[in-house]
Amino acid sequence: MLHSDVTKTLLYIIRLGIGNETPESSCDSTLPEQVNWNDIQALAERQGLAAVFLDGINQLPQSQRPPKLLLLQWIGTTLQDYEFRYKQYQKALGEMAGFYKEHGIKMMVLKGYACSIDWPKPEHRPCGDIDIWQFGKQKDADAIVGSWLKSQGSRSDVDRSHHHHTVFYWNEFMVENHYDFLNVHHHKSNVALEKIFKELGQDDSYSVEVNGETVYLPCPNLHALFLLRHTMNHFATTKMFLRQLLDWAFFVQHHRDEIDWIWLEEQLEVFGMKPLYDILNTICVEDLGFSSQFFPMVQVSPLVKERVLNEILEPEMAGITPKRLIPRIIFKYRRWRANAWKHQLCYKESICSAFWSGIKTHLLKPSSI
Repeated sequence: MLHSDVTKTLLYIIRLGIGNETPESSCDSTLPEQVNWNDIQALAERQGLAAVFLDGINQLPQSQRPPKLLLLQWIGTTLQDYEFRYKQYQKALGEMAGFYKEHGIKMMVLKGYACSIDWPKPEHRPCGDIDIWQFGKQKDADAIVGSWLKSQGSRSDVDRSHHHHTVFYWNEFMVENHYDFLNVHHHKSNVALEKIFKELGQDDSYSVEVNGETVYLPCPNLHALFLLRHTMNHFATTKMFLRQLLDWAFFVQHHRDEIDWIWLEEQLEVFGMKPLYDILNTICVEDLGFSSQFFPMVQVSPLVKERVLNEILEPEMAGITPKRLIPRIIFKYRRWRANAWKHQLCYKESICSAFWSGIKTHLLKPSSI
């Protein structure tokens, strides 16, 4: 179960790093006598929180910090993999927004950058792919980008082999251009949810300026429901990271007065997402140190909450997916069986219904197997 020295220490240092705890407010026994810093840092890295981990280390007294050589290595990694990459990420977003603007197309950014701006240090949230939504003009936008890539002599083109989005590369960043917010073939409920997302996705009243260009953001209700569904999809099917939970926590902390909580919780009840939602809120308060006034709280099973947190930090099915077809299919089937308990916390559909929907999904796009 949870609460090894490694996981306890990581959670404590993450709370320090995000400003939800101070060394003075904790007892001296918070850090074990013998700290395995390499193991803790490796877990932070897997969770996408290496930079936040370093922020927490900087809050510790000098006597409790790791050896100086380790710190210097971690500082170099943070500068290169987080802060420098974030600047490049912003540059790419601004260039893309300006490019599309010249062609009369608006660009909304989903997930990554939209989440990062709510973090205490946006540049300390890892940024991977760029997810965009173009208010229903995705096909036109892809045609424009495809022509532009050819004119630049690029060997890459717009990849249309994926579910619910196309893929192309802008500089070094992979871009997922969404024509649907969800894979409507994977769960029956995704069809109804997609209608809600597309309706909310027409709202263009929220935006930020990135490198001098207007980049649109999801309205708070869209962001809340989409962020939860996307996170729960990861939790139920593959794995979820603590970074994703912090995305939700920081979003709520900054936008709680803009969210229609009655509407949101009604949708969560309708689509079977309420059980995990309640647990995630509880983890935000009890384990990550956020104020209970930010989150709608209900009583949840402590055992189930601990199992969810343990699954986030140390997933039961943590192995690497095999590359060869048959071993990969066997691995995914075993993972599906092992994840049955998680499915019940996230979806209204039965696990069998989801299984056959998944088979259909892979048949439609064999490359997704």
